[in-house]
Amino acid sequence: MPTTVFCLHALGSSSEEFVGLRTRLAGTLDLAGIDLPGFGRSSAATGTTVEEMTQLVERAIGRSGATEWALIGHSMGGKVASIVAARTIDGSNGLFGLRAVVLLAASPLSPEPMDDERRSTMLGWAADGEIGPDEAEAFVDANTASRLPPEPHTQAVHDVQRAAPEAWTDWLVRGSREDWSTTYPPNPVPALVLAGAEDGDLGPDAQRALNLPHWPAGEFATVPGAAHLLPWEQPDRVADRIRDFWRRRIDHGPVVPEDTARLIASPRVSARTRGILAVRALPDAPDRAPRALNHEQLDTLRAVARVVVPQPGERPLDLALRVDDQLADGLGDGWRPDGLPADVDAYRAALDVLMAETAHGDDHLAAVLAAVDAGEYTPASGPLDAAQLQAWAEDAGVDLAKQWVAHPATMAEIDYDGFANGGDGLRKQGFQLLGAGQREAWEPAGAER
Repeated sequence: MPTTVFCLHALGSSSEEFVGLRTRLAGTLDLAGIDLPGFGRSSAATGTTVEEMTQLVERAIGRSGATEWALIGHSMGGKVASIVAARTIDGSNGLFGLRAVVLLAASPLSPEPMDDERRSTMLGWAADGEIGPDEAEAFVDANTASRLPPEPHTQAVHDVQRAAPEAWTDWLVRGSREDWSTTYPPNPVPALVLAGAEDGDLGPDAQRALNLPHWPAGEFATVPGAAHLLPWEQPDRVADRIRDFWRRRIDHGPVVPEDTARLIASPRVSARTRGILAVRALPDAPDRAPRALNHEQLDTLRAVARVVVPQPGERPLDLALRVDDQLADGLGDGWRPDGLPADVDAYRAALDVLMAETAHGDDHLAAVLAAVDAGEYTPASGPLDAAQLQAWAEDAGVDLAKQWVAHPATMAEIDYDGFANGGDGLRKQGFQLLGAGQREAWEPAGAER
């Protein structure tokens, strides 16, 4: 079943702007548009501030029941999407299952660059009530590289006209100027940042400077033949970019089962724990350069991981890449076997020893590692002797197994839900049934054996 993607539209637009993308991405992703307050069919009565828009989106995602999902944010919707993603990845909004974010000519978390004269003109359009047809058409034409075909042009103009004047004004006066850039740290969620080649204030330079740095796992691309209204202007090119990004970067690795994902999102789990599990559940970057090891050492560690921690299913974790991150960040378990150098130096030396052995296949490597474990494999060269290599192998096995067990999909596989011992309320819910084979009503059913 395709992953649900919640789509947040631009100023003066509505969920209708994603119809073309929805059709083109059907079968790969299931796009679900959300009308922000005061736009499309959504009343402004729920509130038109950035905070109120964010809360509306969070409620909509929660009500949907989606446990594996992504976000697309266009222009104004990009700012809201970035805040929703930040609150999801830190666990604070009670949502779980975010896989990726796509930003289309997005307004940044920092104040949006906007020409003062243009802002004043746009405010004038709504000063006396609804925006008129001439002004709406001027807005659409000013934000496209060339005139849209008749049907999308008519819909885009209609969306501008039906925008609630208070919602239009609130964004221009307040929302676009709000600075959220220091509220949340850089977000590790994989992100695709797209800019229209002919956009003005929010074009390629602005996206690289203001949005991309917030996404350490982000990618950037420019869409030719588009200005600001990318989904209307270039639906084929935008859909192709999103599809490629999803298949290449996101659609691999284990997915947390629905019942476990719902438990993680429940009040039984603290925000801090939920945030930790949200980061662990993110898909690995298959083509990312290693940070602590070199490419050959990383490939050798991948081979070791296949032997030491064979994973079920067809969507394994990249355990070696996760251990590489651990080494780069200095996040070991706080100790190392006597006689070994620092963790990263021990890994490099040991993997250099084993590198040639991986060329003969996993069965051969398994036999070599068995000899290493027994202290019977003496390196032909390098700084490690047989005893040191044996000690490293034991430590590395722990690191690889720890990375596997730490993933919430693995926790579901081994039927572990001890993380759900209580949320952030005044009193922890805890467990009531502690006997062997006993399961409480809220616990997931567990993996079938």
